Amino acid sequence: MAELLKAIKGMNDILPPDSARWEWLEDKVRQLMRRYGYLNMRTPIVEPTALFVRGLGEVTDIVEKEMYSFEDSLNGDKLTLRPEGTAGAVRAINEHSFLYEGGKRLYYIGPMFRHERPQKGRYRQFHQVGAEVLGFAGPDVDAELILMTAALWRDLGLKVGEDVRLQLNSLGQPEERLAHREALIRHLEAHADLLDDEAKRRLHSNPLRILDTKNAAMQPVVEAAPKLIDFLGEASLAHFNAVRTVLDAAGLPYEVNPRLVRGMDYYNLTVFEWVTERLGSQGTVCGGGRYDGLIEQLGGKPAPAVGWGLGMERLLLLLQEVGIEAPATSPDAFAIVLAGTPLHAVMDALEKLRAQGVSVVLNPAGKDGAASAKSQFKKADASGARFALVFGPDEVARGEVALKPLRGGGEQQVRALAAAAEWAPTLAARS
Repeated sequence: MAELLKAIKGMNDILPPDSARWEWLEDKVRQLMRRYGYLNMRTPIVEPTALFVRGLGEVTDIVEKEMYSFEDSLNGDKLTLRPEGTAGAVRAINEHSFLYEGGKRLYYIGPMFRHERPQKGRYRQFHQVGAEVLGFAGPDVDAELILMTAALWRDLGLKVGEDVRLQLNSLGQPEERLAHREALIRHLEAHADLLDDEAKRRLHSNPLRILDTKNAAMQPVVEAAPKLIDFLGEASLAHFNAVRTVLDAAGLPYEVNPRLVRGMDYYNLTVFEWVTERLGSQGTVCGGGRYDGLIEQLGGKPAPAVGWGLGMERLLLLLQEVGIEAPATSPDAFAIVLAGTPLHAVMDALEKLRAQGVSVVLNPAGKDGAASAKSQFKKADASGARFALVFGPDEVARGEVALKPLRGGGEQQVRALAAAAEWAPTLAARS
């Protein structure tokens, strides 16, 4: 017997019935994006490694430790499985001069890859939804993206302030961050004896990331560190306050978290995260911010941009944790074929019903022909279908089918197959 091959560790199969939860979430996302006027984009899973080195920075954890990078054995190109979606989106925007006619609102759904230690809510192949707005500099767009995520939580049944909480901060502009960075390094150097090895390594390369430390021994040092918001100029504060004004007017609760930062230099002004206490250490469900420097950094003409990304696995875990289940997926009808009924006539009838929008499952005939009516009715009930379509030889000969309700009571009725366009829509109608 050949060796049984299995999926790569941390890269999981998604099979029915669990896949129905994914489809439900994806449908909710697409409905949301249509309401806000965002258009779908799809970029390759494999990109040039240089895209992420330039876009994310050589000293980030993603580039240093987590990327699946390899050399194409056919031509020597250095390639990487995308670890996140924004860099690829910006590369596509630049390559196709997509901002030539003005700003764009875009979104994507798809798999990302990072070589991490697999754990609940964190996998080596994971899936993200991302929304990117490119070419608009105003605080109204920042606020719109935040309000959009709040609308998604409502659509899914999550409670803002209870299941998820919004944290907000401003990173200002590069010169303001530079002044803060210098003050932060001086502060951390003064307490170097309290820094762990990771913090010491990042001290001069990426000191902002030190503020994210989970090391309890370093919390007093971090709490006493200079706050970036104190270094913001008038224009940066005005932008931040304008975002807050929109959120306040919408009645959306949030907290300003001065420790909320981003490690990449191209981020500026607004940053935000939606967090939860219901998933243990995997507390961030969605994160976003403005990245006005990235388009130029990746070779395009300077243009403002802002966006967010959320992990689908983590969001599905949160929904499960709070008891929100996707609606059950079941066919509208289940076809029961009695012995002696010509199968070709049944299948022709089912195709006509499907053309009317009816979801109908046919119990496959075994090698000995149709199964017993009892066993077929049992399978029909287990399928979750609301109706059974009973095809008997006499009924089919008369061009008819028996329609039997399986849920909610009601009497069996006989319908003419030739009039399916009239009665079939009632099978597909759901309350």
